[in-house]
Amino acid sequence: MNLEFNPKSCWEIYGKAEDRRAMDAMAKRYVAFLSTCKTERETVQYIVEQAEKAGFSPDFRTKACFRNFHGKTIFLARKGKRPLREGFRLIAAHADTPRLDLKQHPLYQDCELGMAKTHYYGGIRKHHWLARPLALHGVIVTVEGAVIPVRIGEDADDPAFTILDLLPHLAQQQMGQKLSDAFEAEKLNIVLGHSPAEAEENEKEGEDKTDKKIKRNILQILNERFGVVEEDLYSAELQMVPAGPARFVGLDRALIGGYGQDDRSCVFTALEAMLETKEPEYPVIALFWDKEEIGSDGATGAKSLFLEYCVEDLAEAWAPDDKPSEIFMNSKALSADVSAAIDPDYQDLHEKLNAAKLGYGPCFNKFTGSRGKYGANDANPEYIGWLRKLFNAAGTPWQMTELGKVDKGGGGTVAKHLATYGMDVIDFGPAVLSMHSPFEITSKADIYATALAFKAFLEN
Repeated sequence: MNLEFNPKSCWEIYGKAEDRRAMDAMAKRYVAFLSTCKTERETVQYIVEQAEKAGFSPDFRTKACFRNFHGKTIFLARKGKRPLREGFRLIAAHADTPRLDLKQHPLYQDCELGMAKTHYYGGIRKHHWLARPLALHGVIVTVEGAVIPVRIGEDADDPAFTILDLLPHLAQQQMGQKLSDAFEAEKLNIVLGHSPAEAEENEKEGEDKTDKKIKRNILQILNERFGVVEEDLYSAELQMVPAGPARFVGLDRALIGGYGQDDRSCVFTALEAMLETKEPEYPVIALFWDKEEIGSDGATGAKSLFLEYCVEDLAEAWAPDDKPSEIFMNSKALSADVSAAIDPDYQDLHEKLNAAKLGYGPCFNKFTGSRGKYGANDANPEYIGWLRKLFNAAGTPWQMTELGKVDKGGGGTVAKHLATYGMDVIDFGPAVLSMHSPFEITSKADIYATALAFKAFLEN
């Protein structure tokens, strides 16, 4: 009997050549996924395409079904060998990520530049977004109801966008300010253009050739490319995200760097596990929500009744005599969300006995919240014991962690919203460095281990 617990590294557990080949193959798929899916709409569209290829149908009467809601949240379910009343196995992640949203009236011209106003979404550090190439993603909806996808800044021939930064020669006052005061949200404005529109025939001689002509030129370009006018921007959802693909990091290519790994690392691994789970013991559900980064409010967030409605419809199709309350309270869930890996440069912010380490597998977070676990789910120990047994039997590594030292910060997830249904739930996902930055870092070994752990949970 081993009295002490000594966790093993994923690199030790998955040391065989076939494991490393499978790990590398998954990492390549994951890098491609991160490079393609930079908004919740793009992520949900990817999930729909993969689900349909795997035989999932919008018809809830089928054994494998899905529901796409507003193109921003999605529910997938597969029948199990056991009846629905005995509960389901649920993995829930979120597809939204901190970013810069264009305001509804964004366009203006100043200092011979065409600009756009933004409103940041979620917990960003504002200085991360200055003086770097950005891409424009989203949709514009016309008054006729046409939904026009927008994606500019990712292809090699596309222009990029940026936010200007202050030169150090003039930044003496700014450098003496607190970080929270030095970078103002209303100055996170996007550079869209510089050249004026061509003069019109009826333009008077001597008239200022650049008076709003730069803004007009931007509108002309948008009209030529997308067929829209300025009023259409009032019904647009346009997001500025870091431009360029995800990358392998390090000489050994063992790390993965890219935007949106909180929480698309869990979306990717949960989807891979869901699609590979063909004949589960219990019914299985994968749910990918929107709005987690701003509190899970709204019709597509975890506070909505979307999950409840889907389970009610599932029960009506699969087991009309089963009570939804009984189904929920017999169910088990993983709130698939990332944890903060210990940073070699900021180790003092972590309590090392309970800190997540890269390469040691997905992390249990018994609680999140802040200031004495306020706003936390705080999972039941009986459920943790059940999960330990399951993962140990499957040979999948895991670690028990918390998000930094007590009173040094904290955060929230969707776990507490799932707990309101009476089901067992705990936060579980890979560790991330530089979380909420435009270039987050994960271990490809952790991504591989997380996918295997999710599959073990769904199949149990």
